[in-house]
Amino acid sequence: MEPSPYPFVRLKPKADARRLRHGAPWVFANDVVTDRRTKKLTPGAIAILQDAERRDLGVVAVNPTSKIFCRMLDMDSTALIDRAWFVARLRRALALRARIYETPYYRLVHAEGDGLPGVVIDRFGDTAVIQPNAAWAEMHLEDLASALAEVTGVNCILKNASGRARALEGLDEDQAVLLGQAPAAPVPVQMNGATYLADLTGGQKTGLYFDQRETHGFAARLAKGARVLDVFCHVGGFGLACLAADAARALAVDGSAPALALAEEAAAQAGFGDRFATCKGDAFEVMTALGDEGARFDMVICDPPAFAPSKQALEPGLRAYEKVARMAAGLVEDGGILGLCSCSHAADLARFRAASIRGIGRAGRQGALIHTGFAGPDHPMHPQLAESGYLKALFFRL
Repeated sequence: MEPSPYPFVRLKPKADARRLRHGAPWVFANDVVTDRRTKKLTPGAIAILQDAERRDLGVVAVNPTSKIFCRMLDMDSTALIDRAWFVARLRRALALRARIYETPYYRLVHAEGDGLPGVVIDRFGDTAVIQPNAAWAEMHLEDLASALAEVTGVNCILKNASGRARALEGLDEDQAVLLGQAPAAPVPVQMNGATYLADLTGGQKTGLYFDQRETHGFAARLAKGARVLDVFCHVGGFGLACLAADAARALAVDGSAPALALAEEAAAQAGFGDRFATCKGDAFEVMTALGDEGARFDMVICDPPAFAPSKQALEPGLRAYEKVARMAAGLVEDGGILGLCSCSHAADLARFRAASIRGIGRAGRQGALIHTGFAGPDHPMHPQLAESGYLKALFFRL
C-alpha cells in the first residue's frame, strides 16, 4: 500500500479515541499533541489522525488556529480528499433530498450531518449557494464547486461568506460568483403553498431559511380564519404560509426593510396583499406598542435570531427568550396559539422550553404545549453533535 500523502496528527494519551471511533466529528486543540511540526500546518490542511498508540483513526481537516483542531472527514485513513471524493459525498446528499422533495429547493448539504464539516449548501433550482464555514472547505472550494456542478447540474454557484463561523476559522467575508452569473432578481421559492422571494446575493445567510419549512406547515394547519402576528418574519416566514392556508390576515414584523419589501411583493404576487401588512421596527418595541393599544391575535409566532450563539451568551440569551415569550403571550387571544422558536445551539431544548414557560407564566397566562418542532429532513442532525440540531419550535395553546 502506498504511503499516505498527508502528514500525521496524534492524540494525547488521555484523549478519548473511542469517541472518535464511534463517530464523533471534532477534536479539540487540548486533545492533540501540538509540537513544532503540527503548529506549522496550514489552516485547512488535510492530515491523518492517529491515537496515542499511532493507530489510524481517519482523515481530518486541521486548523491549528481554531479551538476545533481537527474535523473528521473520512474514517477511512486511505481516503484522498479530491474532486472524486466531493462527488461521492454530494451524490449521497442529493439522493436523500430527491427522495423527499419534488422540486430542487432545499438545503443540499448540512455540514457534519452530511459528512462535509463546516459546509452549508442551499439549492434554489439551477442556482446553489455555498457557505464554506471551515478553512479546509475554503481551500478546496474549486473542487467542491466543480463537483457540485457535476452532481446537480446547476448553472450558477455563489459563495456566501457571511456568518460567525468563518470569523472563528480566520476566514474573510468576500462573496464570490463561482460559476455562471448571479441572479439579477430575487428567486421565487414555493413552500407550503406560499411563494417566497429569496435574495441570494444581498439577503441574510443564503437568502432563505429552508429549516423552518416543516414548522411553517404546522402553523398553516392552524391558521384558517386566524389573525396572525409574525414577529422576526424575515421575508414573510410564517405569515405568508398562514395566508396561503386562508388566514384572515397577517401582520409581519422585522427590522429589515429589504426583507419586508420582499415579503410584501410575494404577498401581492400571490393575490393576498390586501390581507398582509408589515411593520418595520425593533420587535420588542413593536410588541410593546401592540400591547399598549390592546391588540390581540389568534396566532402569534416569534422566530428571533440566535440570542445564545455561544455558551458565553447562554444566560442573557435565555433571558431574552423569556422576554419574547412574556411579551408575545400577552398578545394572544384566549384559546389562541403562541409559537416560539430558537435557532441557538447553545440553548438546548430543555432550557429553551423552560425559558418559554417562565415567560408565559410571567405574562399571567397558562398554556398547553401542543407541538415541538425541529428543522426539516434536509437539515440532518449529526447524532454526536448537538450543534447540528440547533432549531427548536414550541407551540402552545394559551
